[in-house]
Amino acid sequence: MPQLRLALNQIDSRVGDLAGNTETILRWTRHSAERGAHLVAFPEMVLTGYPVEDLALRSSFVTASRAALRSLAARLAEEGLGELPVIVGYLDRSESAQPRYGQPAGAPQNAAAVLHRGAVALNFAKHHLPNYGVFDEFRYFVPGDTMPVVRVHGVDVALAICEDLWQDGGRVPAARSAGAGLLLSVNASPYERNKDDTRLELVRKRAQEAGCTTAYLAMIGGQDELVFDGDSIVVDADGEVIARAPQFEETCVLLDLDLPAASAQPPTGVVDDGLRIDRVILSADPLPAYPPERTGGYADRLDDDEEVYQALVTGLRAYVRKNGFRSVLIGLSGGIDSALVAAIACDAVGAEHVYGVSMPSKYSSEHSKDDAAELARRTGLNFRTVPIAPMFDAYMASTELTGLAEENLQSRLRGTLLMAISNQEGQIVLAPGNKSELAVGYSTLYGDSVGAYGPIKDVYKTSVFRLAEWRNRAAAERGETPPIPENSITKPPSAELRPGQVDTDSLPDYPVLDAILDLYVDHDKGADTIVAVGFDPELVTRTLRMVDTAEYKRRQYPPGTKTSAKGFGKDRRLPITNSWRE
Repeated sequence: MPQLRLALNQIDSRVGDLAGNTETILRWTRHSAERGAHLVAFPEMVLTGYPVEDLALRSSFVTASRAALRSLAARLAEEGLGELPVIVGYLDRSESAQPRYGQPAGAPQNAAAVLHRGAVALNFAKHHLPNYGVFDEFRYFVPGDTMPVVRVHGVDVALAICEDLWQDGGRVPAARSAGAGLLLSVNASPYERNKDDTRLELVRKRAQEAGCTTAYLAMIGGQDELVFDGDSIVVDADGEVIARAPQFEETCVLLDLDLPAASAQPPTGVVDDGLRIDRVILSADPLPAYPPERTGGYADRLDDDEEVYQALVTGLRAYVRKNGFRSVLIGLSGGIDSALVAAIACDAVGAEHVYGVSMPSKYSSEHSKDDAAELARRTGLNFRTVPIAPMFDAYMASTELTGLAEENLQSRLRGTLLMAISNQEGQIVLAPGNKSELAVGYSTLYGDSVGAYGPIKDVYKTSVFRLAEWRNRAAAERGETPPIPENSITKPPSAELRPGQVDTDSLPDYPVLDAILDLYVDHDKGADTIVAVGFDPELVTRTLRMVDTAEYKRRQYPPGTKTSAKGFGKDRRLPITNSWRE
């Protein structure tokens, strides 16, 4: 059987940075060539970054992407890499689509190309366009209608892009019909909890359907609220795993494969789903036999809590670095939310770039002030204390506020102080709100909701505790000081805006609340269904009403890392003005 050394470059890219992404592709191609690769692949839209959103509708950006692709092909040849086929994702436009109502203007396409000998040897566009969750690809792209096949050293390699594997039909059965020896899919599939298990079973199933070895190359890094976890996978025709890349790690998966020889008279014409086979022969003859050096490997999987924690670190790091910031600022209350955010920030950008401010009021407990200081001592972050009591007294002397207005004033003073320090010193503020609080509106607009990014925005309160415990446990196992004070984990959660206040004064116990929210927010279950599970009807009605009436608050909350199948944002889009009640 012909042999092929495949290089799958599981890397990050930055949206809009065509020059920077080009240099990254060149660097990893050189790395692949030095290790003897015969075919090199990069993730979906790696040249432009992903997702580009409405940049896809900007003709100038599409033109720039196309020009960058041609320039990259020329650069590869100039650097002596022209004989090495390189697959690169980019933004293209259809040359044949006719403008019509409901089609994106300019007919942009989510595309990939095979670069060889200084030119584009073959290009193709994603066939299946996702239109669910965070995806709006019907808004941005027109679909491809070919079954691309490139012959490399006597092996026919069928090519696909992400959703082409996630949906039934299309390029997977077409790869079998085209007689492919390898199906290679380039992807930018965002992370969410438990998706690695789903992804593995998907690739196994598609390999069996395609009847050939299947390689699933994924992106890593972060873009706004999305995180990409890598986890590239190669399986044989029977669905057995040959190689699996680590999660959240930039790497090149290099693999020697024995693959079926291409047919002397391969199928032509139109196959499954009306796809027309577009076959290009780059090198017809197999390579001389060589002893395989790269036979695969299976990177250890992260456990569930470590996986989510690494996603949060990756998302924050990407947001800070890709937007040109250097440091972050956090209001440290001594509570569990700000403590977890601080730990994530220290892991993401380094403790020397994390600034914490304790802003006690007259209602702040001594243990909360001590816990904030202890967190700073354990992590090594920069720390200061700025009491808000004098500011609060000045406001109260000028106006009469009581009850909730008095409580929220304290939160807004803290938000104002954080933003003032941010403006003065240049750090970006991190908002510490969790998904439970955002769901029921248990946050203060222009107070604890201020900030540029919300690292735990998509993490329920029960998971906040679990992640804090995991982070401390991981530190202890490495012989390090656990970053989060034990008291921050064990004490009852409280906003400390009035004497003796605890969260359960206003909310159900978090395990009960989060279970209801998971059904309503994440799974769109109605009140009757939730009650039938066994929850108190009055509690369900009250909780769901809190969720519905807090939509206007959520719209004004900063972006934050998505870790669930349905985060607040693009996943869940509800009208603010809405009279429907469960």
